[in-house]
Amino acid sequence: MTQEITPGLERLCTGDWVRHAPFQVGIQRIEAFFSGEAYAPHRHDTYSIGYTIVGVQSFDYRGTRLDSTPGRVIVLHPDEIHNGEAGTEQGFHYRMIYIEPSMIREALCRPASALPFVRDAVLDDPRLLKIVHSALSEMDAVMEPIALDGITAHLTDSLLANDASTIGSARNLIDTRAVGLAREYLQANICRTVASRELELVTGQDRYELARQFRTAYGTSPYRYLTMRRLDKVRFDIARGLTLADAAINAGFSDQAHMTRRFKANFGLSPGSWQRLVRSSA
Repeated sequence: MTQEITPGLERLCTGDWVRHAPFQVGIQRIEAFFSGEAYAPHRHDTYSIGYTIVGVQSFDYRGTRLDSTPGRVIVLHPDEIHNGEAGTEQGFHYRMIYIEPSMIREALCRPASALPFVRDAVLDDPRLLKIVHSALSEMDAVMEPIALDGITAHLTDSLLANDASTIGSARNLIDTRAVGLAREYLQANICRTVASRELELVTGQDRYELARQFRTAYGTSPYRYLTMRRLDKVRFDIARGLTLADAAINAGFSDQAHMTRRFKANFGLSPGSWQRLVRSSA
C-alpha cells in the first residue's frame, strides 16, 4: 500500500500544482503539491477526506494544530474552518475527496440519524485509507455510478466506525436473491455502463445496502465485479485475435488506455504482454 499511494514523485520538482479529476455531481477529487502555505483559513460545505502522499501536511482545525504524514487519513467535517501549509521545507503531496453530506445522508439508510462525526481529524485507519485510495486511484476517469455508490457506502461505514457516539448496527443478513439478481444482471451487461437505478429496480434493494450486501456475499463491490468480467472478456477477445483497441471498446471500456491501466493493475502484466504470450502459445 505504501508504494501504491506514492505516485508521481518526479512531479515534486515542478513547483506548486493542483490537478482536478473530471467534474461529477456530489463528489470532487483533487491531487496537489504545495511547498509552503497552501490555503488561508476557509471552510467547505462538504466532507473533505484524503491522505498525505509525501511530506508533512499541517493545518489548524477546531483550535488545534495538526500534522498528517504519509499513509495517514484526514477527515474534515462540513463547515469547519481550516487552513493548510507544508510542515517542512520538503513540501507536501496529497489527494482529497470532497463529498456532499447529502450523499452520506442517503448512504446512512437511517434518515433520522445524525451525520457521522469523527473527532480526530488525522487518523491511522488502514481500512479507510484503502477506501479513499481506491476512490482516488484513477484521477483522469469519471467514476461510474455503481462505483460511486460503493465508495459512498464504504466511506459512510468507515466514518460511522470512527464516530465514538455511534452505536453500530449489525448487517449480517444477506438477501441472497437480491445479490444473485445483481450479479446476473451485471454479468449480462458488462459491455456498457450500468446505472445504479437499474440495479435497484432489478433487486428491489437500496443502492447503498446492495453495495454492502454484495461485498459481504461475494467479497468485492458490484463495480469491481463488473470490471473483472470486462477484463475477462478482454483476455478472451485478445486471445481470439482482436486488436487491443477493439478488445477495449468491445468490453465496454472508454478507451484502450483505460483498459490497459485496469488490465495491468489486476493481472500484473500489460495487455500487450498478454497478447504476445497467447500468440507465442499459438
